[in-house]
Amino acid sequence: MPDLLLELFSEEIPARMQRKAAEDLKKLVTDALVERGLTYEGAKAFATPRRLALTIAGLPVRGRDVREERKGPRVGAPEAAVQGFLKAAGLASLDQATIVSDPKKGDSYVAVIEKPGQETVQAIAEIVPAVIRSFPWPKSMRWGKASAESGSLRWVRPLHSILCTFGAETEEPEVVPFEVDGIKSGNVTYGHRFHAPGPITVKRFDDYVPSLERAKVVLDADRRKEIILADARNLAFAAGLELVEDEGLLEEVAGLVEWPVVLMGDFEERFLEIPGEAIRATIRANQKCFVLRDPATGELANRFIPVSNLMASDGGQAITAGNGRVVRARLSDAAYFWQTDRGPLPDLDTLKESADKLGLDLSKPLDQRMAKLDKLGVVFHAKLGTQGERVQRIAALAKELAPIVGADPALAERAAKLAKADLPTEMVGEFPELQGLMGRKYAELQGENASVAAAIEEHYKPLGPSDRIPTDPVSVAVALADKLDTLVGFWAIDEKPTGSKDPYALRRAALGVIRLVVENNLKRSLVPLLDKHFVRLAQDSAGSSAHAMTNWCGRLVNKESIDLLSFFHDRLKVMLRDQGARHDLVDAVLGEGASANDDLLLITRRVAALGRFLETEDGKSLLAGYKRAANILKAEEKKDGEGAFAAKADLQLIAAAGLIEEKALAVALAQATPKAEAAIAAEDYEGAMAALAELRPAVDAFFDKVTVNDPDPALRANRLKLLNQLREATRAVADFSRIAG
Repeated sequence: MPDLLLELFSEEIPARMQRKAAEDLKKLVTDALVERGLTYEGAKAFATPRRLALTIAGLPVRGRDVREERKGPRVGAPEAAVQGFLKAAGLASLDQATIVSDPKKGDSYVAVIEKPGQETVQAIAEIVPAVIRSFPWPKSMRWGKASAESGSLRWVRPLHSILCTFGAETEEPEVVPFEVDGIKSGNVTYGHRFHAPGPITVKRFDDYVPSLERAKVVLDADRRKEIILADARNLAFAAGLELVEDEGLLEEVAGLVEWPVVLMGDFEERFLEIPGEAIRATIRANQKCFVLRDPATGELANRFIPVSNLMASDGGQAITAGNGRVVRARLSDAAYFWQTDRGPLPDLDTLKESADKLGLDLSKPLDQRMAKLDKLGVVFHAKLGTQGERVQRIAALAKELAPIVGADPALAERAAKLAKADLPTEMVGEFPELQGLMGRKYAELQGENASVAAAIEEHYKPLGPSDRIPTDPVSVAVALADKLDTLVGFWAIDEKPTGSKDPYALRRAALGVIRLVVENNLKRSLVPLLDKHFVRLAQDSAGSSAHAMTNWCGRLVNKESIDLLSFFHDRLKVMLRDQGARHDLVDAVLGEGASANDDLLLITRRVAALGRFLETEDGKSLLAGYKRAANILKAEEKKDGEGAFAAKADLQLIAAAGLIEEKALAVALAQATPKAEAAIAAEDYEGAMAALAELRPAVDAFFDKVTVNDPDPALRANRLKLLNQLREATRAVADFSRIAG
């Protein structure tokens, strides 16, 4: 079957846009083909700095013929309805319609619409120009004389040529004819800008790729990445060094070159006095180069790896020399920042009030920076006060959390007070991605406790579901305090996530709290903690008219805490589902009362225990018995009223009935229910499940031998009470009504 080859050749496409643009091109074109009934066997898109390419294999020569019957109004319907039907069906008159009789509905008009399948070449000629004109670039431009005209073509950079061929492997493919703003489709592409800039005639994808390779263009971005990574590793190994791998940088660099040539440059060893992270950030951000390290010590080496887009006649010496000059200049700046941040601030005499307020030591450089951050009044959020005010709240909360997580309260408070101190430093001002890390470096230099220094860096963690969590108790206390303050604050001012919008990353903050609690095995009821911090926030706000929160004072603190707790539950469901837990089991454990389930660690343990229980035969059988009991109760409560069977079953009536199975269930419930409740109270969830498992034989036998809806009203009501006791017994562990199956 024929294949399609499409290439859109332009000026440089920004590296960050290339992957998505290639996928957008594939989706837009293939979706449009499928809409026209043109199915295909496979499609793949590619991007280089100067081209988007798409190949679609196994397309038919023409689409299938379509026959559609469109039902119209009844015979004798109003003229307006008839005319609407004719217009929608594309008929000139009712003579072109048929009449279908229905014994119940009478006679109706039906239009039989037959559409011949469209030639694939014609479809492509219509689809591709439409895709090009409406392509979803994040940013686009007009160019040339046509740019002054309304409606002229917009593209990410000037579009120069369009290659579009279609045909079978055994035939000469044809150029799909169309034109977009004066650019006619053809069968010509162009190679490397410097090594092979001339035109290249191609037929189909099989000769397109090798033709580009000969013209020094590697089409596949993943292959360019493989080349860069392999060559960089080999160069490093040859120099006795090791490449510091960086997937994000590798992706970006692969989008900057069509023919990657890996080189090696160096810089003076004196720059190695700068923290390695700062060196790496400088070289990465300014020159898009990789850094190297000594495999024996793990320390950075005074070498770097640039990736060129051409093979230079001098072996790349001029290129590495040019990169080296820029790297040295940037490292000189970094060295100045590093030295300046460790020295005293010139305006120390103006910082005493802030230092006294926060309990800072102005003889220490990092304390000075924190005092300056407070003195400057840098706003965290217009309704939540300054960074200095926020640090005071975080420090108070971290001190309260310290005993819960096993940390020294004084160390937790000290770490929280310095956690944001590196924000006004020169190094973080130049490289924001180093915040926290530079704070740790500066804290170590001024002799802070190791746990305090670690907490300054780690309090931002975890940054995502795969990021590691801090385990040092001081780090855990400050990380929890930072995230809880963020969540409570934005809840208090009613800036909550909605749909896909989460501008303050509150979902990430909530997931961070959950992971810190669960993975560090922290048992704690959240609601009292949230209540207290809501009050603290309100009191701070009331004392600062410039940042007073509005429209909140009238709300109940506990109501806000419960609302925030529900948000934690939602995030917990997502996390557990991602880990393989069934969402219905989470719902079953949470039940209906949010405030009764405010210990996140215990929720996860109950979900795990319930999941294991329901995988056993006892669990499956008990669930089936519960479902049967719940269905019977639901039907009978509609007749007798909700709560009609809430009382305990009459044991004397059970004895008088003389049914062994009925008595056995009553005895089993009397024994298992308190066991399950006691086990739950002791947080022994496996024990609670084991207690429920004891009910299985009695439940099975009861439903096998006992008629619940007995003709005797007293026996019926008593047996329904017994089933209600079964329902209540399972609720001690989870709400079984929320479990599927």
